[in-house]
Amino acid sequence: MSGSARSPRFHLSASAALTGGAVFLIAGGLLLVPDRTAGVLAFVAESLVSVAPIVIPGILLAAWIMASGAGDGIARMFAGHMLKVILLASAIGAVTPVCGVTVLPLMAGLLAAGVPLAPVMAFWLSSPITDPAMLAVTAATLGPEFAIGKTLAAFALGIWGGLVTAALARRDWATTPLRSNGIVGSLSQAGCSTQTSFDMQVWKTPERRRTFTQTAIATSRLILICLIPAFAAEHLLGLILQPEALSAYVGEESRWAIPLAVLVGAPAYVDGYAALPLTRALLDHGMSAGAAMAFLISGGVVSIWGAIAIFPVLKPRPFLLYLILAISGSMAAGHVFGWLA
Repeated sequence: MSGSARSPRFHLSASAALTGGAVFLIAGGLLLVPDRTAGVLAFVAESLVSVAPIVIPGILLAAWIMASGAGDGIARMFAGHMLKVILLASAIGAVTPVCGVTVLPLMAGLLAAGVPLAPVMAFWLSSPITDPAMLAVTAATLGPEFAIGKTLAAFALGIWGGLVTAALARRDWATTPLRSNGIVGSLSQAGCSTQTSFDMQVWKTPERRRTFTQTAIATSRLILICLIPAFAAEHLLGLILQPEALSAYVGEESRWAIPLAVLVGAPAYVDGYAALPLTRALLDHGMSAGAAMAFLISGGVVSIWGAIAIFPVLKPRPFLLYLILAISGSMAAGHVFGWLA
């Protein structure tokens, strides 16, 4: 037996550990606001229903990539011309209407299929920030300068993250960024097939059908374990934090406005659309333009609920790299926008 093999007991215990961790996070949060239990559970249920139209196609696409053999072709395409691939991934991410959580099944599936981390990181960083609908709503709420600046910042953040990750591509943790646990491991195991040729009609052979089913089940389980505590954390943070209090510390006169907007403001971030009126209110209370942009960028990529969803997927070092790239890129975007505004 090879050293990379994992016993069923290992997969079971790892899955149980992640499930137990999710339950622990929700239970701990509910202890802080016990009278809000029904509201938290209702919010989690409503949120799962609301993201289902986006998540389910992502799950099915990830399963199809595995079963059809497309993952090998994508991995080969991403193996060369890394700069062009990073630019393309960043551009697509900047205009794709998905967030960091809803793109999770596709990203996990691509990594499990052997796609390099650099273009995945580029897409992962740029995709949660904006999209065509968000561009229009941002322009209507905050003005065209914020809308254009946010889109350009998303593209630049993807390039920044992709290039830094590419420079670290030879590290062991960068070549195998996914965690070795039961849930993520089942994605890789489901994708292991003797079929190396590409066939888009995955229903024709038993092996491809089995790979499709196993990948879809494994990805669905991963998404549920990630999303349930993430949505619970989002709702609890909205109850506990008072975002209006931030305006006293992120005004034009504060040299710490942008770092505080990133490091303190991001946990108060609810979602892209809900953050816009919140940002408008903070601007009206004295928040600087640069801090507001840093808040919008960082909220999409380093909000607590988004980080909770990514943490079970990536190993500690790739996850830490993700956070460092997101935070540094958000601060840079805030400073540049503040200078230009």
